Amino acid sequence: MNDNYAKLWLDYKPRNIHQEYKRLTYFCIEGFDRSDIIICNAIKELSFGLRKMLGISLKEIDENDSTPEAYILIRKTNKISEKKSADKLSSNKEILDREEFEISIRGNNLCIEALGSVGILYGVFDFLRTIACDRNIPDTYSKGRKIRPTNPLRMLDHWDNMDGNIERGYSGKSFFYENNEIIINERTYDYARLIASVGINAVVINNVNVKAAASYMITDRYFDKLNKLGEIFAGYGIGLFISLNYASTIEIGGLDSADPLDENVRAWWKEKMAEVFRRIPSLKGFLVKADSEGRPGPFTYGRTQADGANMLADIVKEYGAIIIWRCFVYNCRQDWRDTKTDRARAGYDNFMPMDGDYHDNVILQIKNGPMDFQIREPVSPLLGGLRKTNQMLEVQIAQEYTGQQIDVCYLIPMFKEILGFKTYCGKENDTVADIISGETFGSRFSGIAAVTNTGNDFNWTGNYLAGANLFGFGRLAFENNLDAETIAEEFIRMTISDDDRVVNTIKEILLPSRAIYEKYTCPLGIGWMVTPATHYGCSVDGYEYDRWGTYHRADHLGLGVDRSDKGTGYALQYNEPNSSVYNSKKKCPDELVLFFHHLSYDHVLHSGKTVIQHIYDSHFEGFDEAKEMAAKWETLKGDVSNEIYTNVSERFKRQLLNAREWCDQVNSYFYRKSGIPDKYGRQIW
Repeated sequence: MNDNYAKLWLDYKPRNIHQEYKRLTYFCIEGFDRSDIIICNAIKELSFGLRKMLGISLKEIDENDSTPEAYILIRKTNKISEKKSADKLSSNKEILDREEFEISIRGNNLCIEALGSVGILYGVFDFLRTIACDRNIPDTYSKGRKIRPTNPLRMLDHWDNMDGNIERGYSGKSFFYENNEIIINERTYDYARLIASVGINAVVINNVNVKAAASYMITDRYFDKLNKLGEIFAGYGIGLFISLNYASTIEIGGLDSADPLDENVRAWWKEKMAEVFRRIPSLKGFLVKADSEGRPGPFTYGRTQADGANMLADIVKEYGAIIIWRCFVYNCRQDWRDTKTDRARAGYDNFMPMDGDYHDNVILQIKNGPMDFQIREPVSPLLGGLRKTNQMLEVQIAQEYTGQQIDVCYLIPMFKEILGFKTYCGKENDTVADIISGETFGSRFSGIAAVTNTGNDFNWTGNYLAGANLFGFGRLAFENNLDAETIAEEFIRMTISDDDRVVNTIKEILLPSRAIYEKYTCPLGIGWMVTPATHYGCSVDGYEYDRWGTYHRADHLGLGVDRSDKGTGYALQYNEPNSSVYNSKKKCPDELVLFFHHLSYDHVLHSGKTVIQHIYDSHFEGFDEAKEMAAKWETLKGDVSNEIYTNVSERFKRQLLNAREWCDQVNSYFYRKSGIPDKYGRQIW
């Protein structure tokens, strides 16, 4: 265990609590191979956690020992039939069968049972979390606690480049790469521990925009290090994935084409993949970004996205691997004068016509909204539109548009809204959560991915409070039914302090922080208005006349983008009744109304306010509430570690400057556009 970086929720601070813990000083293993690396790591974690928190030196019972009064029993269960797929691919059911665990109290003993060793690992982390959060063992486990993860794939996508920089990274540089070399050290192991402890079971280790040295990750140059990395991850139940350069046949293969129907291209990939999986047997598959933002893809050759994805999927299938194909495909050279072309439509337009064409080891990865991780977007209509294709949700915990880990913005309430969104794709099981769990359409593969917010900063996430988004994503992906407050409390107690006043104060900061950030930035779902390139700070017209298709269309009469049937028609991509609701100015919810409609400044919202008064009120309120959050943090001086207090205080100073700029610039911009004063007479510049 290294002290050159924070342990966050695995710090395992001492606990002076319930005596029943003290009796559990022995353990025994039944049914599992003691040499199984995952079992070894689970026992190591259990021993380490109990020693750090309770001062217990855990001892293993062997066949020559007399049975102690109380012990921890780690046992393989046969309640679930362990059945392998004929084609080596582990389906949703098989993944979840292995990961399910049950913890119960039997007499004086605590029993952790699972079919697979990774289920035991998750059970151990659950038990240690119970202790760290000061929960009572009988209350938690006396009736048995049986947990089957909600989502089969729970993935982190790293946008790390091999030179050490991170695209949209706000926590230092990469801990995977430096100077085009792969780094493996103590931090690598602790990273695996950290994310496995919250249930992450898959990691993409390089940027989706594959370029330069990263194109050579499928060559001998990196095989040995990748194999070692894959083995480390596998020891914690984590599958290794690599982002793939779709044009590898050209860039490193010496061919003049990447046409997926070209036999030479197929032959090159077949030979290459045989080499890759021979050298990296733990590799689980690839993430591909194609035909987007300058990245090459099958459209170049007049082929479909399905042609490209299926070509790769057919080749890797014999190795039990999958292809995750991003749906972030759109024309990024839009003319701002064109009011009919709509970036929001692109995902649906490009992928819905091919629903059912994708092979069974392809997963389409769909961003939560149709644009790009804004503080407020409607849920993508592909979720609930696609019915015959494996799909997974993609969210972003790297705070690219939500404060860049300077401004506090706890994203779990947003993710809960997304997961709970009713798509009306059927009479039941029609929420986003139902779809990505695989329940709705009986998908063979499904899940959720997050663009991660980690880097080599001491505390992993830049701002200590941003760690709540990393922790929270894993916990929510593992158990969709958890609420945002429970997750926040777990994070605070395990990472910062278990003092009730501190816990409650930080919850009062975290829980409303997304709503506060939304108030002082982009109103009523319009999005963007950010500084170009960096995406931090206010620039109302920063993207208004650009090629990216990110417009607010403000003039002296009103603002908003008409995406109704009289505009771009985007609203019609949804199932009913969502389509009719979004298509109507009168029915559309306030928080999204400018995403779907161009409204006059004096249009009256459901709230009873006019559009312009909402803009004024929300921005003044957001700035005031940001000041209140910072003031609450100041009350914790001396009650949290100086390292944490100083780190967050410095971020709050920058957040208040940012919130002030947003408030003043947005209000001044729309006052000058509309000529309508604030009815309360507040200062607008």
